[in-house]
Amino acid sequence: MHIVVCVKQVPDTKIIKINPKTNTLDRRSAPAILNPYDAHAVQAAVKIREETGGMISVLSMGPPQAVAIIKKSIEIGADRGYLISDRAFAGADTLATSYALSKALQKIANEEPIDLVICGKHAIDGDTGQVGPGIARRLDIPPITNVIEVSEVNKAEKTVLIKRKQISGYELIQTQLPCLLTVEKEINSILYSPLPNMLRAARYEPVIWAVSDLGEVDKTQLGLKGSPTIVGKMFTPPKLEGGKKLEGSSDEQVSQLMDILMERKDLLKLKETSTAN
Repeated sequence: MHIVVCVKQVPDTKIIKINPKTNTLDRRSAPAILNPYDAHAVQAAVKIREETGGMISVLSMGPPQAVAIIKKSIEIGADRGYLISDRAFAGADTLATSYALSKALQKIANEEPIDLVICGKHAIDGDTGQVGPGIARRLDIPPITNVIEVSEVNKAEKTVLIKRKQISGYELIQTQLPCLLTVEKEINSILYSPLPNMLRAARYEPVIWAVSDLGEVDKTQLGLKGSPTIVGKMFTPPKLEGGKKLEGSSDEQVSQLMDILMERKDLLKLKETSTAN
């Protein structure tokens, strides 16, 4: 059983700020970390390996310093890591990113066939959730999103039974391997890494590939050239205003509340009329 987990280095969004002049993320204002959803994806792969045996590879695309998140993944329990790093990847949107990662996955599969690809639900710096399904589309394998439990992996029949979250409830799906899963944080808790994993991660050096190492690649689909998405503006949303406090007697407060409700009702009617016209 060979599982590949796609991981990403992201800025810590609890700390990061937005440059008010350029309306872009000031990545220097926060440390780079392993995308939290991807950490849960690696932990999910570890659990599957414990039950079925096999090997876990992690794959990332990014600058040379992204080696740190490969090491973090090894610390969680991955067996080996790959980083694709090249200036040609710079400025990639989700379309170009999924193309580059799919090419790297094909190269990995040539060395060791892949049974399962796992991604985090989304990256906290982009929040699109598009890369995982984009990879699955390029590899022509089924994508199952919003996974909260991997119930059973049947190696003999090459199937996996999963539970996924929907707006209206939950859904159980059985699908053939290979397939791609994107996981929610609810799928597990990140465990403390054992000392042997920490020592191995400190010494570990991942395999690093440039574009030229990936074989036949259409360079027009990489980086900015392959990215039709343009971010026009980023900004910090305004803080929510405090509620209006009603004062006076009970009758006065009821009267004030009715005035507010009628005002909102009139505004809603005006908006509906404007939309209809």
